[in-house]
Amino acid sequence: MSHTDAVPELPEVHALVADLRRRLVGQIVERFDVLAVSALKTVAISPTALSGKSVDDVSRHGKFLDFDIGGDHLIIHLARAGWIKWRAGAPTTPARPGKGPLAARLVLAGGEDVAPGSGLDITEAGTKKSLAVYLVADPGEVPGIARLGPDPLDDEFTLDVFTHILAGAGRAQIKGVLRNQALIAGIGNAYSDEILHAARMSPFKPATMTLEEAALLYDAIRSTLMDAVTRADGLAAADLKREKKSSLRVHGRFGEPCPVCGDTIRQVIYTDSTFQYCPTCQTGGKVLADRVLSRLLK
Repeated sequence: MSHTDAVPELPEVHALVADLRRRLVGQIVERFDVLAVSALKTVAISPTALSGKSVDDVSRHGKFLDFDIGGDHLIIHLARAGWIKWRAGAPTTPARPGKGPLAARLVLAGGEDVAPGSGLDITEAGTKKSLAVYLVADPGEVPGIARLGPDPLDDEFTLDVFTHILAGAGRAQIKGVLRNQALIAGIGNAYSDEILHAARMSPFKPATMTLEEAALLYDAIRSTLMDAVTRADGLAAADLKREKKSSLRVHGRFGEPCPVCGDTIRQVIYTDSTFQYCPTCQTGGKVLADRVLSRLLK
């Protein structure tokens, strides 16, 4: 599988919110520990300010998680390798700053159906650290949230809105347009591959397209994301990555047969990401130049 297939995108974050809301709302925070100091991007509100406050809601903005804790907002962006694990009970190992994947820890005071010390472990694998934690009075203070485009699952995300986004993007490649969080919130590398496969479009197709093509792509966005949200609905956080991985049709399936036509799924490798597509379904049989190979041949 590609190294990006488990990155949490809109459907996983949507399901994560539902799972965490069910566990956390109404619970009292004992403390919030930040172990990876570089992950905390704000200074106005101290992590100690959350102690003794109630978790009032859990929501999302694109791929950002938003914990409303007594009017303060704990915002988490999981980035490429971050994840949140529910811990039923007090931690069995002490949290040591800078040691291992543990970046932050939310500890609950405990109450009905929740043991004291239960809570969340926020982790980040790998050496490239990009997980981000913000403590703000208003989610709009987070730059990434302030510049988010419309949410593709919102009723406000109409075909008309989408055609205006495409018109504004001009000749930009559609793969990049779908992933641009300032244009559309929540779609990443994996689901942009899945959407383009469903719409039978090349990742390199310009955003300038006919209304008929735009409507086809719009329907693929809505149906692909809604199907993923439906599959993830009700799953615990621990099961979401596996569900995503098993349900992808082209992303991370390099060398496997396309589930629609049987052609071999191909890929293009960039320095920071890799994407997959089906030549028969998406590019009229043409194999796109692999950028890494192209560089080596120059």
